[in-house]
Amino acid sequence: MLRLLFSLLLLLSAQSIFGAQPGTRVVANFNKDWKFYLGDEAGAKEAAFDDAAWRKLTLPHDWSIEGEFDEKNPAKPEGGGLPTGIGWYRKTFTLPATTGRNVFIEFDGVYKRSEVWLNGHSLGQRPNGYISFRYELTRYLQPAGKENVLAVRVDNSAQPDSRWYTGSGIYRNVRLVTTHAVAVDEWGTFVTTPAVSAQAATVAVQTQLRNATGQPRSVSLQTVLLDQSGREVARQLTPGVKLSGTAATVSQKLTLKNPHRWSVTTPYLYRVKTTVLAGQVMEDEYETPLGMRTCVFDGQRGFLLNGQPLRIQGVNQHHDLGALGAAFNERAAERQLQMLRAMGCNAIRMSHNPPAPQLLDLCDRMGFLVLNEAFDMWQKKKNGQDYHLDFKEWHRRDLEDQIRRDRNHPSVFLWSIGNEIREQFDSTGTRLTRELTATVKRLDPTRPVTSALTEQEPAKNFISQAGVFDVLSFNYKHADYPKLPISFPGQHFLATEIAAAYETRGHYDLPSDSLRIWPKDGKTKLTTGNADFTASSYDHAAPYWGATHEAAWRAVRNSPFISGAFVWSGFDYLGEPLPYPWPARSSYFGVIDLAGFPKDAYYLYQSEWTSKPVLHLLPHWNWRPGQTVDVWAYYSQADEVELFLNGKSLGIKKKNPDDLHVMWRVPYAPGTLQAISRRASQTVLTSTIKTAGPAAKIELTADRSKLRADAKDLSFITVRVLDAAGNLVPDAANLVKFSVSGPGFVAGVDNGYQASMESFKKPERKAYNGMALAIIQTKEQAGAITIKATADGLTPASVTLTSN
Repeated sequence: MLRLLFSLLLLLSAQSIFGAQPGTRVVANFNKDWKFYLGDEAGAKEAAFDDAAWRKLTLPHDWSIEGEFDEKNPAKPEGGGLPTGIGWYRKTFTLPATTGRNVFIEFDGVYKRSEVWLNGHSLGQRPNGYISFRYELTRYLQPAGKENVLAVRVDNSAQPDSRWYTGSGIYRNVRLVTTHAVAVDEWGTFVTTPAVSAQAATVAVQTQLRNATGQPRSVSLQTVLLDQSGREVARQLTPGVKLSGTAATVSQKLTLKNPHRWSVTTPYLYRVKTTVLAGQVMEDEYETPLGMRTCVFDGQRGFLLNGQPLRIQGVNQHHDLGALGAAFNERAAERQLQMLRAMGCNAIRMSHNPPAPQLLDLCDRMGFLVLNEAFDMWQKKKNGQDYHLDFKEWHRRDLEDQIRRDRNHPSVFLWSIGNEIREQFDSTGTRLTRELTATVKRLDPTRPVTSALTEQEPAKNFISQAGVFDVLSFNYKHADYPKLPISFPGQHFLATEIAAAYETRGHYDLPSDSLRIWPKDGKTKLTTGNADFTASSYDHAAPYWGATHEAAWRAVRNSPFISGAFVWSGFDYLGEPLPYPWPARSSYFGVIDLAGFPKDAYYLYQSEWTSKPVLHLLPHWNWRPGQTVDVWAYYSQADEVELFLNGKSLGIKKKNPDDLHVMWRVPYAPGTLQAISRRASQTVLTSTIKTAGPAAKIELTADRSKLRADAKDLSFITVRVLDAAGNLVPDAANLVKFSVSGPGFVAGVDNGYQASMESFKKPERKAYNGMALAIIQTKEQAGAITIKATADGLTPASVTLTSN
């Protein structure tokens, strides 16, 4: 009786999901009610397999981030030092009658080497962990109301696989899609704007229709253009479309007067609604985003967005979300973009793989340009078990799927077919470059193509010799920028990676003008460095192939022929812990640390990339009496800065044209350090740092206090350890424990320290340099969520959130 009731509830639930108009497309979130087993399990693909003891969870899921750090883990420190292996996912579900309909399962990304079965029947395999894919379920589905079992095997056991942390599992969203037998095909629309001005726009729409009836059909195709408020602004109907085979492509054009153009400051979005009609019966309905804009690289004026010069102020981003690992969460990604926007960033390079499609949605809405990159390697390996093993068989399919999936996003302004590809140095690079570029241009002739190169000598670079790139992009070697227009006459240039400077938030090595090249060359291991695996936040440590933030950005700023740059990197990321060996396990390159706390270089870029006044004073003011301390200030929108110690002026400093900060050498005395910036003798900003006493209390600050009760929303709680007067204690390392009451839980914790071995998932974390982070996730119930933080010897703190 209970089983019958359960089956009835499942059926009713399915009918509520799929009970739209009989012929229309239905897209259902398929993330809930999965079961997971870490390990390989014979027979798990079969529908009758007993998975009762398996763990229940909701996708997206990354099992690696839940593990313990260990130098012996096969992914090695370069892969984050976390476990990989093999895992299985199973989901049992029922559907109402699907007669005359086609049912598909769509995966946004599975890392990696996935194989999918429905009711014991293999649907296919996909080795690439970053690509999106789908399978049709129709032929293997059980009759209405009977149970179906979807099984997914994920194999991330072959290591080392990557130069950074990849995560493991079904780490992006999954959807169940049902359509009529005649429908818009997967990623079946391509919307372009061949002519856009302030007065008028032409919108060209190509729609690929799929006919799975097995018989000739005749349909009408209606395309409606909706503005941002949902109001119809243009329409075209194409009747009598003949579907004699399995597919047909229909071309249409619409015109619009006085269009709103998409830009990084006003990211206006239209929607293209495509409807397939058989007489008066709706067969399918499909929506495509549209941002009307023009993007041009001009030899004289650089990059032009809607005809206006725009300096590309970008960062590189890997795909992990810190303590959340690789499991995609829209709010976590949005928070990263918000922090980068406040820094002045207007562009993201997706390094070095296709991103989650929802991240592109965010960039569309928030106004970020995106350099969308396909591969980190081609046929020549960078690690023994990386994609080079699959490149020959899969690269064409993977690249085609990426372009078709992403080519309608207005944020995507440039395709990259590779990063630091080793075929630069032999003739196979020329052949493969032409092949890959031709594939991109066949599917999207509207956007330029590039690849991130390292070799700046034309005779040695077989990729650039292909002569097919619209833009030449180079990583590092900023001292040689002046040679580029001479070596590559008539070309457009972009700096796809600059800086790669090392910094640990809140740590400072004196003197600040002692440049630290760690390691000094490619043959020498680091023998110096700091015993605590830190790097100075004064921006004076970098690898031999990189540069400090200031040196790199100054070179770009002084090279008007370079259209802009992407800093390596925006956020710290798991893995690639250069320059240190274990126990370092995450990168030092970010302008923002892994927990999402800005490092000092953040304010350098903010002072250069925004028009708002900036005054950032560093370092902290807790030193040994008599010690000489270098005091820096990043500032903007001011003529000068005056520094005071305990009310006594230490002098006025002004930046010369090439300066990016000012500095005083100050004999330390406890008290108050204050900087005042002025313009035309009027105070612009004041910044104050005080000597902190012993740790006395905890402060909690939530980035958002009103959340959605959807089991996905997040609040990022900043933890600061303060003295009795409310000053941050810059060396505090207290163990802070978290408890949660109400419909929420601790989804992750962090402190930004690159060599911490603490778990991201335990409800406790030591503060690092006075700070820590707790990430609170909602459940599906509404109510008040109270987070309390305690530590021995400190006054506790709490904060309450509301989940609606």
